[in-house]
Amino acid sequence: MHKIVVAITGASGSIYSKVLLNKLLAAKSQWTDLGVILTENAKQVWKTELDNEEYKNYPFSFYTQQDFMAPFASGSGKYNTMIIIPCSMGTLGRIAGGISNDLITRAADVILKERRKLICVVRDTPYNLVHIRNMETVTMAGGIICPATPSFYSKPTTIEEVAATVVDRVLDIAGIDINTYRWGN
Repeated sequence: MHKIVVAITGASGSIYSKVLLNKLLAAKSQWTDLGVILTENAKQVWKTELDNEEYKNYPFSFYTQQDFMAPFASGSGKYNTMIIIPCSMGTLGRIAGGISNDLITRAADVILKERRKLICVVRDTPYNLVHIRNMETVTMAGGIICPATPSFYSKPTTIEEVAATVVDRVLDIAGIDINTYRWGN
């Protein structure tokens, strides 16, 4: 069973967060605890991109960026997976620099120091050299960079299906068993 923290930053790509939360809700039998950190910027971007505030309707435990009493702010909380989706380049840079100035960066630091699974779904283009070096640093520290780069061999026809090509990869990396398109099947 998984204990998962999902962080949603203010980078563009709220559809990825929405699809992930829906799929995690459907896979409830595979996790025991799921905490969500949704930044104020993420709320604004969600509303702008998706024209709703449906994030308020999810039955998960939500935490503010300054709630350092959240169970995943310490390694003793035993959360084994953190997914940052979308992961802004500012958040990635703070993680790479070891700056734990909010709950997202603290939780990422905990996940890395405990040698657990940190998945950063970066959503920016193009990358500059600072972004690339930060991705390298996080990768060398044990994190996984999974760019929000959709695939098309499954022939997605809706924006949700396009986003799911990325989210399904994230769930595979996280160890969540899902029914999805598999190459060669």
